[in-house]
Amino acid sequence: MADLTSAHQELERLGGRAREAARVLALATTAAKNEALLLGADLLAARSAEILRANEADVDRAVGGDVTATVVDRLRLDERRVAQMADGLRAVAELPDPVGEIVEGHRRPNGLEVQRVRVPLGVVGVIYENRPNVTADAAALCLKAGNAAFLRGSSGALESNRAVAAILREALRKAALPEDGVVLVEDTSHETAEHFVRMSGVIDCLVPRGGAALIDMVRATASVPYVIDGDGNCHVYVHRSADLDMAERIVVNAKTSRPSVCNAMESLVVDAAVAGEFLPRVARLLGTHGVELLGDEPTRAILGKGIAPATEADFATEFLDLRCSVAVVDGLESAIAHIRRYSSGHSEAIVTSDLGAATRFVREVDAAAVLVNASTRFVDGGELGLGAEIGISTQKLHARGPMGLRELTTAKYVIYGQGQTRT
Repeated sequence: MADLTSAHQELERLGGRAREAARVLALATTAAKNEALLLGADLLAARSAEILRANEADVDRAVGGDVTATVVDRLRLDERRVAQMADGLRAVAELPDPVGEIVEGHRRPNGLEVQRVRVPLGVVGVIYENRPNVTADAAALCLKAGNAAFLRGSSGALESNRAVAAILREALRKAALPEDGVVLVEDTSHETAEHFVRMSGVIDCLVPRGGAALIDMVRATASVPYVIDGDGNCHVYVHRSADLDMAERIVVNAKTSRPSVCNAMESLVVDAAVAGEFLPRVARLLGTHGVELLGDEPTRAILGKGIAPATEADFATEFLDLRCSVAVVDGLESAIAHIRRYSSGHSEAIVTSDLGAATRFVREVDAAAVLVNASTRFVDGGELGLGAEIGISTQKLHARGPMGLRELTTAKYVIYGQGQTRT
C-alpha cells in the first residue's frame, strides 16, 4: 500500500509540473512554439541511432515475450519511421497557429462586441500502447496548440518513449520554453494507469489510444473528460456500378498497405451483381499478400468452401492483421444495413460510378469519415492536411475523426463593452 501511495504521489507531482508548464505554453508565441518543433525535428533526425537502439531493446523484449506480429509492427521503428516523426514535427510547425483565432463575432444592439476566441485546453493526457510515434505526434500537436502533453505509454515501448520524450524536452529547453511541456510517466503499472485517468484538476482532456481493454478501462474508470480513439472496423463496399479495376486497387491497398493500423479495411462488402466477377479477382490478389478471407455463405459459394465461414464475431472484429471478413449483399440498402450493424464508426468507403449511390452512402452511413472511391487508409491526420494527429475520434462530441490542432483547443467568449450595464 505504501508503494502504491508513493506511486500516486509521484504521478500527482508529474501532473503538477505539466500543469505549470501549460500556463506558460498557453501564452507562448507562435515563433517560440515553432522553434521548439523545428529543433525537435532536427534532434530526432540527428539522434536517430539513439532512438533505434532504445527501440531495439523494446522490440527484442516484445519478441521474447511471444507477442503478435501486429504488436511488433506497431512498436518497431526504423530510419524511415523516425524520419516521418521528424517530418511530422516540421509539418505541424508549418500549420497556422489556432490559438487566438476568432471563431466568430458579432455586435449586439446595445453595443457589446462579442467574440468566441480559440484557446488551449491546458493539460492533455494521452494514454497509449506500443506506438512510440505517438509520443512525438502528441507532443507536437499539444505544443502548437499551447497545451502541455502528459504522456503515459505502455511498458512495451518504455525505452523508445523515454528516448523520444527526452529529445523533445531538450528541444523545448533550447527554445526557452518549459521542458515540462512534455512529461512522460514511466510507471506503467495498471494501478498507475487507473489513477492517471482520474486526475481531475490536472488533466483537462484525456485521449486513450489502444485496444479494447484500454478503452473499456477508460470508460469504466475515468473521471476526466475524454475523447475515445476507438476501434477501426472499417468497410469497403464495392457497388454494382464500380470500376472493378479501381475497386481492386482500393481494396488491396486498404487491407494490405499496413494491416495493423486502425484505418485498414477489416471487412469487404460486395454487391451480388458483381460478386461473381470481382471476388475471384480480388481474392487472388489478397492471397498473394497472405490475407486470410472469412466469408458468408454467398462468398463461399463463389470462392469455394476452402474459405472459412465468417461468424457474427468476425464481422464485428477489428483484426489488425492479414484477415478480412467478406459479405455479399443485395444492393446499396443491404450494404448500408450491414455496415450500420457492424461498423465501429471509424471509416467507411464505397467504390461506385453512380453519383446517386455515392450521395446516399455519404448521407446514410454514420461514421467519423466516409470515403467515395478512395482507400480507408487516407483517414489520417497527415494525409488529410492536419500535419499529424493525436488520434481518430469515433465520438460525436467535441471532436470527430482525425484530431489535429483545432481539436486540441476550446473557445472562450470575450466581450468588449463601453460601460454597459444590464437592466
